[in-house]
Amino acid sequence: MEPKIIEPSKGWKLVDFKELWRYKDLLYFLTLRGIKARYAQSILGVTWAIIQPLFTTLVFTVVFGNLAKVDSDGMPYILFSYLALWPWNYFSGTLTESANSLIANSGMITKVYFPRMVLPLASIFSKLLDFIIAFLVVLGFLIYFQVMPGWGLVFLPLLIVQLLLTSLGIGMILSAMAVQYRDVKHALTFLVQLLMYAAPVVYSTTAVPEEYRSFYILNPMVGVIEGFRAAFLDRPIPWEWIWPGAMVALVLFVFGMFYFRRMERVFADVA
Repeated sequence: MEPKIIEPSKGWKLVDFKELWRYKDLLYFLTLRGIKARYAQSILGVTWAIIQPLFTTLVFTVVFGNLAKVDSDGMPYILFSYLALWPWNYFSGTLTESANSLIANSGMITKVYFPRMVLPLASIFSKLLDFIIAFLVVLGFLIYFQVMPGWGLVFLPLLIVQLLLTSLGIGMILSAMAVQYRDVKHALTFLVQLLMYAAPVVYSTTAVPEEYRSFYILNPMVGVIEGFRAAFLDRPIPWEWIWPGAMVALVLFVFGMFYFRRMERVFADVA
């Protein structure tokens, strides 16, 4: 058998999805490893996926709901904020995990060949377990407040796809940048906090002035959060908030793949 020479890619190239599929076992292993590493030697284990967003919601309820009297569109503020924190925590967690994925696995990058995109993908997929577990709290709140979701739940998979596209797109961009620019991980903490207040997590979209809404709705997480609230609270799905952000999410995803592939050739040199 003749040896295969692997050459670095040059320029803007498409993602080789066939190659990614061949390494699906590695993706599965790294995803499982990420889940185990997060809860290794932890007393409460996966319960942290419930405790963290729940306590954050309680703090928001006291500060913004009870003290600041932020409008919650006529629903209990604790339910209002948790339905936003649920997808937001997944999004913010994937940014942090994916941005550090290449640096944390620099030993693999410099010694073994595999599609480098597997690393940020594994980081993002491993956070899905937290997302699923946090759903149990949503069920508890719905039962406690006697809220029955409506037909809008059938659109929930579309909202989750938008959430994944946004997370994957920005995650691939940040992971590629973090290898070459190590201060990305330091700026990320500030960036995540800033982005949270640029989305309707602690406030309603009705509080956004009319003249700013045409730019505000370009944030993909605005449509995701408002869509989650509408789906579980039996309200009309706010497509006018969703579809502009969905277009931006798709652009971020496509650009993220191209940018990651372009930067892939320097990963082993600077990791």
